[in-house]
Amino acid sequence: MLLLHGFPGTSHLWQRVVPLIPDGHRLILVDQLGSGRSDGVAGSGQLTADAHAERALALLDELQVAHACVVGHGGGAAVAMALALRAPRRVSRLCLINAVTTDAWLSGAARLARWLAHSPIAGLAGAGLLAGLVHGPALRGFADSENGRHALDHFLQPYTQRLGVETLAAQLRAMRDSTLASQAARLSTLQLPTTIVWGAEDPWLPVRHAATLRAAIPNAELDVVDGARHMTPIDAPERVATAIVALLRRAAPLDGGQKATPHPASPATNG
Repeated sequence: MLLLHGFPGTSHLWQRVVPLIPDGHRLILVDQLGSGRSDGVAGSGQLTADAHAERALALLDELQVAHACVVGHGGGAAVAMALALRAPRRVSRLCLINAVTTDAWLSGAARLARWLAHSPIAGLAGAGLLAGLVHGPALRGFADSENGRHALDHFLQPYTQRLGVETLAAQLRAMRDSTLASQAARLSTLQLPTTIVWGAEDPWLPVRHAATLRAAIPNAELDVVDGARHMTPIDAPERVATAIVALLRRAAPLDGGQKATPHPASPATNG
């Protein structure tokens, strides 16, 4: 199972979900390029959903994983869909959590941060200021503000230290991902078990986006989580884990009738 976070997250997003997945599944947790423990970048072209999907496919090749259930949250769900469209025989199932299908999903100060990221003064502003402008509005994505502050401190700290302002600015510019529209137009070609999990109180992506996504993907099922906001893996880890386990039990043909070999959880960076 490959678990993919979006911006501003890291693999830390899944810390409350992983212990709830039954033994016998190999879990691959990735810090995607430009976040967490992975390498920094200067250009946003490396951070599109398609670019992340290409690296995810290379990671599966490197780990000799023939096919995987791919779980993605936010922008990571866009990467999961891009991976399934790019290499459908490598993705056995999809779990899409509060999926980003458009670039118009953050508002307020985050828009100011994105404007600064496109401006010549980004370097002068510094990573601390940009991170602060992301932190405030991003906190609205959590049902519990204390959990949100703790998670965001963890997510954003690498930008103020090792990754730096150039990488954070690139992440903010990458939020305007021109590949998402063409990706949405091809979702009807996906023929695999898919579960969509959505926080009912998502302040940026209302539940109507989930209904549209379910209608676009054949075989998709929708689970709306009352009380959860955008960061559903943190707000409601039990519901997310339950949805993933149910998805794993749904019948899906594998190449040659082979079954994936269980291994312990495997952390990975995508640098």
